[in-house]
Amino acid sequence: MHYYTLPQESAQTRFSIILTGLSAAILLLTLSAYVVDERLLGDAPVWAKPAKFASSFVVLFATIAWLETRLSEPWRDGWLLSATLVVMGTALVAEMGYIIFQAAQAEASHFNYATPFHAFMYTTVMFVGALALVAAIGIYGFAAALDKEAELPPGVRWGVVWGFALSFVLTVIVAGYMGGQSGHHVGTPSLDAARIPFLGWSGEVGDLRPAHFLSLHAMQALPLFGWVVDRQNLARPRYAVSVAAVIYTVLTLAVFAQALAGQPLIRL
Repeated sequence: MHYYTLPQESAQTRFSIILTGLSAAILLLTLSAYVVDERLLGDAPVWAKPAKFASSFVVLFATIAWLETRLSEPWRDGWLLSATLVVMGTALVAEMGYIIFQAAQAEASHFNYATPFHAFMYTTVMFVGALALVAAIGIYGFAAALDKEAELPPGVRWGVVWGFALSFVLTVIVAGYMGGQSGHHVGTPSLDAARIPFLGWSGEVGDLRPAHFLSLHAMQALPLFGWVVDRQNLARPRYAVSVAAVIYTVLTLAVFAQALAGQPLIRL
């Protein structure tokens, strides 16, 4: 039962909680703008992308804050994770700042090469920010793997190690490919093409975003699976989580291959 003691808190943990709160505040701001601003960017509301990104940051930093409460003090408050979290906070401000700035002008933030400024922001600032974030996820997974004093039961620990590592590797593959394209569609959707509600993924042509979604959220899915494994008191929790990680990887790559073939995740 000692695995589920009250969370430890430190200045480092408080900073990650602050970043979670900041992301939540940005989400509320963008959702409010979504309600009152009816302008469209292409076929989507101008504030849809900022709201989606803000929600992803809420989940990301909430996960990081949770993990930090379970790490031992030397790891949690050490220079490596302290520096990593500062980099993540900087990336949050830079990425969301530019996305919101572009949305306010009803202009695209991604795949926008209209001027040297836009090209620089997308290919350099946004790229470096995204790379820093996924690298940071890998660093936290590395810390969880090496921190023998972390208050993590075996299934959850292995879920964190696998999940954070896969979020790093799979996101580099999927987002790295997507960033080099002219857009997230594989094929040209018609103007009135059906889309999956809220998510906005195409129901007509290939869309790289579902695979990107899966790659990003391995860091939540596999620790959650590990928690279930621990609750069931399985004899070989590491084996169970490892099998789940392989299945998750195959699923993500299959969805990625489906998009590359020009096929939608769900044809509508």
